[in-house]
Amino acid sequence: MRHDDRMNETEGKTLAQGQGMNVPGETETREEAEMSREKGQDAEEKEAAPEAPQEDAAFDRQLEEMMNGTGGKKAGKKKRGKKKFLLAAAVLAVLGIGAVKVLGGSEPSIPTAATVTPVRKEIQNRLSVSGPVSGTDSVDVVSNLHAEVLEIPVKEGDKVTKGQVLAVLDDTDLKKEVAMAKNDYDLAVSTCVEQDRDARNGYAKAVQDLKTAQDNYNRTKVLYDSGDVPLVDLETAENGLNDAKRQAASYEVKNGQAVAGDSYRLQVEKARFEYEKKQEQLADTQITSPIDGTVVRVNTKVGRFADSVEDSEPLFIIENLDVLEMEIKVSEYSIGKVAVGQEAEISADILDGETVRGQVVSISPTGEEKGGGSTERVIPTKVRIMDENTKLIAGITAKAQIVLEEKEDALTVPVAAVTERNGVSMVLAVKDGMIHEVPVQTGIEGDVELEILPGEGEELDETTQIVAAPSEGLTEGMAVTAMAQ
Repeated sequence: MRHDDRMNETEGKTLAQGQGMNVPGETETREEAEMSREKGQDAEEKEAAPEAPQEDAAFDRQLEEMMNGTGGKKAGKKKRGKKKFLLAAAVLAVLGIGAVKVLGGSEPSIPTAATVTPVRKEIQNRLSVSGPVSGTDSVDVVSNLHAEVLEIPVKEGDKVTKGQVLAVLDDTDLKKEVAMAKNDYDLAVSTCVEQDRDARNGYAKAVQDLKTAQDNYNRTKVLYDSGDVPLVDLETAENGLNDAKRQAASYEVKNGQAVAGDSYRLQVEKARFEYEKKQEQLADTQITSPIDGTVVRVNTKVGRFADSVEDSEPLFIIENLDVLEMEIKVSEYSIGKVAVGQEAEISADILDGETVRGQVVSISPTGEEKGGGSTERVIPTKVRIMDENTKLIAGITAKAQIVLEEKEDALTVPVAAVTERNGVSMVLAVKDGMIHEVPVQTGIEGDVELEILPGEGEELDETTQIVAAPSEGLTEGMAVTAMAQ
């Protein structure tokens, strides 16, 4: 049994090993062997630790020899696998750095600058201002009569001539007032005539009385001087003469003829004024057009009173639409360049992209406030539409572009191409791959282009490459790569 048991035990171990099963006794033996080997390696590493500085120095020498292309085999045999790996990595790093230097990775790149070339062309400096379009003649027709509107024979859009009836008002009351004023005037005139007649008669009598008193005084004076009459008679004759003089002087005499006093004539003038006023009012019951033109607004209706219009609007607005004008407000900063006779280009939405010709015809002698809280002043300016039969109509807003300055064959560049450095305007030219600062004088400025004149000793032409948008980083002598836009 002992022999069989040992045989069975041996066969069981063999079967377990063949099937990958752990045998308790053998498993513990293997684990202990692994632990012993790890402890032995740790001990060796601890014993080798003091030699690390020497190995590092040797490693540095071998690295230097490999970089110089010498040695390395004998020393390499003495290094462990870990050191060989670090050495290979270092060599690859050195080779990588060399490759970067060979390919130029560390060299600074040359910046690229977008460039344009100057263009010779006609350039214009234009002032663009918007404003309303209206007729050249515009009249507001109003009435101060408190009279009912009986008839309106015209409508908006009708063309009318000067003197044509626009509305008829009720004249019943005014006819009565005219008649009464006529009577007052006639009465004042007749009264003045009567007073003139009385003045003439009275003055004639006063003159005769004066002559009689003068003769009486002369005769009495002779008698008194001869002692025939007493002094009292002379004094009485003298008093009568003075009274006659005062009476004659009380009359107003014109051209040797006495007339009624000024008060009567003032009454006549007052009565005449009232009479003429009522006549004019009666005539105003026929409201007429003061000009040839077109009825653009009718702000009343039949049955309303002529002096009662909503929002204080006129009864009618008449405009001459045969010739149109724009009224624009030009800034005080630009008005110095605007003059009567300058041409303008008119545009509006109603023109569908087309433009018409205009001309500055008047500039106000005084300015006015711009409004909106601004302290800027503006000057009213009128631009007349010179083209006929256009699509423009009164009452819309249009834009006028006035040509302030213009020049043909001007050397121009984009406005953005001109910069200022140290108070000097200049452009940056690219010559032989280098930046060259060229001082310039600026001339006429258009919407997006600017005339330039090169400074003394400098040359610019249509072939010069100019930096399109210079920056502070681009300086004199700097190498750049020009790239035409």
